Amino acid sequence: MPVRPNASTSMQVAAHLLPARAFDTACELVVRHLSDVAPMGMWAVTRIASGRQIVLATDGDAYPITHGAEVDYAGSMCQWMVSGTAPRIAPDVSAVPEYAAAATHAPIEISSYIGTPIVQPDGELFGTVCGFDPHRKPVSLTEHGPLLDLLSSLLSAVLESDLRATAIARELEQARREAEVDALTGLLNRRGWDRYLRQEEQRFRRFGDPACVVVLDLDHLKSVNDTQGHEAGDRHIRRAATVLAGTVRKGDVLARLGGDEFGIVAVGATPEQAGELVARAERAMATAGVAGSFGHAPYSVVTGFPGAWQAADEAMYEQKRRRRGDGARHGSDRTAPARPVPDQGRPGRHRRA
Repeated sequence: MPVRPNASTSMQVAAHLLPARAFDTACELVVRHLSDVAPMGMWAVTRIASGRQIVLATDGDAYPITHGAEVDYAGSMCQWMVSGTAPRIAPDVSAVPEYAAAATHAPIEISSYIGTPIVQPDGELFGTVCGFDPHRKPVSLTEHGPLLDLLSSLLSAVLESDLRATAIARELEQARREAEVDALTGLLNRRGWDRYLRQEEQRFRRFGDPACVVVLDLDHLKSVNDTQGHEAGDRHIRRAATVLAGTVRKGDVLARLGGDEFGIVAVGATPEQAGELVARAERAMATAGVAGSFGHAPYSVVTGFPGAWQAADEAMYEQKRRRRGDGARHGSDRTAPARPVPDQGRPGRHRRA
């Protein structure tokens, strides 16, 4: 005879029955379910950002496309679907002019397409749920329209919940970061920077958010310390910090990472926008009489922040070498050391302040 649960145990839900609250987990569940009930060569959940379509989750083995892959959004099948110009379900893409043209330029063979948008809480487009197949599908594929409506609505709801939880967590982290400041400049210190990158890494991967990492290495600090004293060197660092703080955008993360090194995470920035930020900072620093070498690189879900940091660091040293070669840098502070690949969440070089 089965035992009836008492009042205390009946309130508990088995762990495997708990709903997914993280958006990335929900995406994986959706593509797996769609592969079971509506088989396609590939099902994917994508993020649309900065003119790029980024794959956040995928299921299927017909195409060599994996998590983190990116393609141009303009002219893609999903772009035509989202705009309402073409139908959400096309068992034969050759019968839809927009899809036929997109298939001609696609890097993969596509004969059948199905898709639906994922909408953010403010009504803006976040991304898509989409399926592709190298073969034509029967007209019965159109019967999955209601299922697409349901799953896209569920993903939008999970996205809203996860974004809200993420925003609250970021506010708490902002309060904590206020205690993780560099005593000389008032900026975030290396400990706070490392913790920020460790915690944000999974969030950026989950949502496919764009970002860029910017590295700045000051010039002449050693010369200033040697010829004018360390108080003058401290003023030199503070002047650079003031200039950078006045240059970064709201929401960007700026830190002093060591003696003459600064780091910036330009949240939501494309490489072009990061380049504009660097150009503004270079002009402002020149006006303030402070010189330095910059490098920047985009974040990607494939290499993460360590990969972006390494690429930005290498770009910074390349600029420094070019300036030395052009005779623009007078009095080298040091020779660029060999740079190991940074550990996860602990990018860059560790110097003594």
